[in-house]
Amino acid sequence: MIIKNPETRDFLADAFYPENGTNLPLVIFAHGYKGYKDWGAWNLMAEEFAKVGFFFVKFNFSHNGTTVEQPNNFADLEAFGNNNFSKEMSDYDEVLNYFQEDPHVDKEKIAIIGHSRGGGITVIKGFEDERVKLIVSLAGVSNFKYRFPNQQRFGDWKTSGVMYSENKRTHQEMPHYFQFFEDFERNEERFDIQYAAQHLVKPLLIIQGTNDDAVKDKEAFLLNEWCKTSELVLLENANHTFGAKEPWMEKQLSEDLEKATSAMIRFIKEHF
Repeated sequence: MIIKNPETRDFLADAFYPENGTNLPLVIFAHGYKGYKDWGAWNLMAEEFAKVGFFFVKFNFSHNGTTVEQPNNFADLEAFGNNNFSKEMSDYDEVLNYFQEDPHVDKEKIAIIGHSRGGGITVIKGFEDERVKLIVSLAGVSNFKYRFPNQQRFGDWKTSGVMYSENKRTHQEMPHYFQFFEDFERNEERFDIQYAAQHLVKPLLIIQGTNDDAVKDKEAFLLNEWCKTSELVLLENANHTFGAKEPWMEKQLSEDLEKATSAMIRFIKEHF
């Protein structure tokens, strides 16, 4: 379905759930950087959650580069370049607003999951929003500021107003306009993942592969150290996407993503 967000723009979401289910816990999944809701094996993961009685939602951030018409392609690089953390937080809010009112959902039981950069956004959203009762960081980042470029490249970015990052899979040069940093700088206190983790009073599950090139396991250890209510699950030799890739042609989850999915389901069931 289409979610309308007057602060950003329309974007897509979908829900997986047992048709005759009532009072189902709501589980919302946020994709990461250069990701989208139908990437790789996320659909299979969604089906696993639905099978065990959850109302599982995944969505495309409005400015992730996909469009309503082309949800699996980076068809709007201008939108990608104009994305920022404030827009992602606004989109997250609209997803919660929309799906908590679904007649199948128990709005007292809401969990949110974020992968990679979406993990950082999810920790902050969980900290800010009292409707959220459980949080899962799936190969999630622990710090946004460290990911901005070094001094020389930063200076070039500020001067030219745009910096490009190649998508290794599609070979597209994906723009980042300098507004991305300006939005972070204006809201640096809000987007401090460490502060959010240190002040969390709700359960946080951290799942991390030890062979993750994009987000090192050190970040998971830090998150776990900061948060008094966290549980850390380390998956030996798992990579950043837990063995999944795009496109994913298999009929079942990769071994590591199945382990991660089982850990998430177990965690949410324990608390709900």
